Amino acid sequence: MQTFQTIESATVRRVVFLAAMLICVSGFALSVFAQDSSAKGEVLYNGIQLPAVWPPRDLPVSRDPMPLPYLDAPPAVIPIDVGRQLFVDNFLVEETSLARTHHAATYLPSNPILKPDKPWESEGSKSQDQPAPTAMVFSDGVWFDPQDNLFKMWYMGGYTVTTCYATSKDGITWEKPSLDVVPGTNVVQAAKRDSTTVWLDLLEKDPSRRYKLFEFGWTGKSRHNLALFFSSDGIHWGEPVGSSGTVGDRTTVFYNPFRNVWVYGIRDYDHTTIGRFRRYAEGADVLAAAQWEDKKSPFWVGADTRDPQRDDLKTPCELYNLDAVAYESLMIGLFSIWRGQPKDRAKPNEICVGYSRDGFHWHRPTHTPFIPVSEKYGDWNWGNVQSAGGCCLVVGDQLYFYVSGRSGVQGSPASGTSATGLATLRRDGFASMDAGEKPGTLTTRPVTFKGRHLFVNVDAPQGQLLVEVLNENGKAIRRFKKASCTPIATNSTIQRVTWKSGDDLSSLAGKPVRFRFHLTNGKLYSFWVSPDESGASHGYVAAGGPGFTGVTDTIGR
Repeated sequence: MQTFQTIESATVRRVVFLAAMLICVSGFALSVFAQDSSAKGEVLYNGIQLPAVWPPRDLPVSRDPMPLPYLDAPPAVIPIDVGRQLFVDNFLVEETSLARTHHAATYLPSNPILKPDKPWESEGSKSQDQPAPTAMVFSDGVWFDPQDNLFKMWYMGGYTVTTCYATSKDGITWEKPSLDVVPGTNVVQAAKRDSTTVWLDLLEKDPSRRYKLFEFGWTGKSRHNLALFFSSDGIHWGEPVGSSGTVGDRTTVFYNPFRNVWVYGIRDYDHTTIGRFRRYAEGADVLAAAQWEDKKSPFWVGADTRDPQRDDLKTPCELYNLDAVAYESLMIGLFSIWRGQPKDRAKPNEICVGYSRDGFHWHRPTHTPFIPVSEKYGDWNWGNVQSAGGCCLVVGDQLYFYVSGRSGVQGSPASGTSATGLATLRRDGFASMDAGEKPGTLTTRPVTFKGRHLFVNVDAPQGQLLVEVLNENGKAIRRFKKASCTPIATNSTIQRVTWKSGDDLSSLAGKPVRFRFHLTNGKLYSFWVSPDESGASHGYVAAGGPGFTGVTDTIGR
């Protein structure tokens, strides 16, 4: 009996063990299947498939250049219904013999366009012997408000003292209105502040929340937060409506309309590896998205090993600030790169540019300055050039970039006078695909569209551009062959492409096709298929501009 019980017990144990193993194996298989089936997340407007876990949480704090999964494995077919398609990377390019050139913005000769000339703009100097008159965008924001048909600017007035407000009809000549917040001044926020972001939210349905302000205030505590405010007019802000988790003093905020999320770029610092860098937090609700747990937000981005050190400092670079905005079919990022602190001049920070097609991973094809600091003492921007919230405005055929600059004090790291300047760039002009006397071609990856009319941004008055459309097998479609294309020999940021058969591509809508561009003596900046003869791209227009009634280009010419 005892032997039987022992045998029975052993048998039972074996059966139980085998059953348990079967359950474990089945469970593991089901888990793997579940993980595999859920490994694919949101599909973006441009065909990029996000992973199920988003944002990525596994990037180490490192100076390594950012991985770019959407460039390493682009979609098999790319929808191009949102915005002008820019050639800042190879996302759209299957093959080409054209040469890519990256372009920097150009300072306005009459800079600065906004100077500290009011008594309250000279308050808040670090010391009596180091005055620091200040009228500069320190992120803050510059927007075009279609409701009032005005350019509007929020800026730091006085050194970390107040937030002030100015308006302009042309974006170049600015007025400082007398307001009632602090009577007789243009002050709209009297609280002591550091970095601040103002966002004109044209997608907001509640008029009282049309403007949003994210303010880093000096509280005297070791831990700081952003205070969040809403306003109907951008002037009267009232009491804070919320606050964020702990932040560093250059934390900024932007809205990603491609995914309908607010993004907080949380400034943090790592003493051993990278210095200043950004953590990432996002959410559809602007207040809820700010409630992150300290140090739990994932590492996002910092300066990397390709950021060149200054010869006079030999200091590893750091990411001082990042402002971002949706422009046409991608996100534009303005990276304020800190290249060290001299003992005898203000910080020589300067702005570089990056691009993102998924809203998280940044492609920085060039690490040379997009908007540089001046190396000439006496210039308004001899020190510390940084970007404005909203990044840029679309003004006719140009993009307007407002930036801060500091004159500095020779022989001292003091800021001196801080003012606001303007730099401009051709619309879509971040990068061009170029050809010389020898003709070159560019063939896109397979794309789909719903529109009817092909447009290009091209500079070829002494050359020629021809376009043909290829089917999914790579064969030219009879009605849209190169030989049938009307030659384009012009310089235009919005030029319609036609063939002998006309310009109506609606018969190809929804079908994978490739565009092949044949270029001689010219530069090609972008292309897009519009549903309208006006050439409206229905892409995002950054901080807006004259003529635009909303966040996208619905007007074309």
